[in-house]
Amino acid sequence: MRLPFIEAGEIVTTHGVRGEMKVLTWLDSPEMLLDFDRCRIDGKEYKLENVRVQKTCNLVKIEGIDSMEAAQAMRGKVLELFREDMDESIIFGADLIGMEVTSGGEAIGKITEVLDYPGNSVYVVKGTYEYMIPAVKEFVLSTDLENNVMEVKLLEGMRSDEN
Repeated sequence: MRLPFIEAGEIVTTHGVRGEMKVLTWLDSPEMLLDFDRCRIDGKEYKLENVRVQKTCNLVKIEGIDSMEAAQAMRGKVLELFREDMDESIIFGADLIGMEVTSGGEAIGKITEVLDYPGNSVYVVKGTYEYMIPAVKEFVLSTDLENNVMEVKLLEGMRSDEN
């Protein structure tokens, strides 16, 4: 299911005295945030005046946040992006939580967690058994966001209670 908003990162601290904030990004890379001109924080929409990359984080200036004190009040809050501003072909891990997973046409459970590893992500699927399914095309045969169903190919060892 496509979520209307994607959590992009957490505001961790202020930067300077003019309201700039440091955002620890949860996107694939900090550069991804450069493509957006608006965000949402605590349910309120804001215009992104300036976004730049600093190492593994972003420095963000939001319209209306013009002092260190105003920026400090945003600390610890989650910066969200509007899904409608993103390419339709992008699927985020958050879109997959709760998705029904089938193998050979039989339901095996729902995705409860997406684990990110350097090589690839792994989907944790819980049903009668728990499965750890690598998010690669050899095992993920299809993903239907409209019907909230994913078809996978299971191999021995993917079930977490198997030896």
